Amino acid sequence: MNPILNQIGTVFIPVSHIEKARDWYCDLLGLPADGEILFGHLYVLPMNGTGIVLDSRIYAEDHVYRVPAFHLNTNDIEKAYEFMKSKQVNITSQIEHSQWFHFKDPDGNQLMICQC
Repeated sequence: MNPILNQIGTVFIPVSHIEKARDWYCDLLGLPADGEILFGHLYVLPMNGTGIVLDSRIYAEDHVYRVPAFHLNTNDIEKAYEFMKSKQVNITSQIEHSQWFHFKDPDGNQLMICQC
C-alpha cells in the first residue's frame, strides 16, 4: 500500500507582511481575523477542504505566484466578479468561458476564482 495520500493538505502563499495579509485574506473570505500568527511568520486560514497558509518567511518579490497554483471556488462567477470589483481587488482578467477569472493579492500573487 502506498503511504503517500492522493490529497493536498495545504497550499503556502508567500506574503510580505503577515498581519496585513491575514487581514486582507480574512476580509476577502469573510473570516474573522482573530487567529494566532504562528512563529511570527505563519497564519493558517480556517478553510473548508484544502488549507491555505500565509507565510512571510518565504516571501520575496521574485517568488510570488505568477500563475495561479490553485483556485478559490464560487457558485456564482458573476457575483464573485462584482464582489471583487467592489473590494477594489486587482482583477487581471475578464470572466473567461463563463467559468473563471484571475486577480492579484496585495503582494502580487496571481490567484483565480472558478465557478464549480
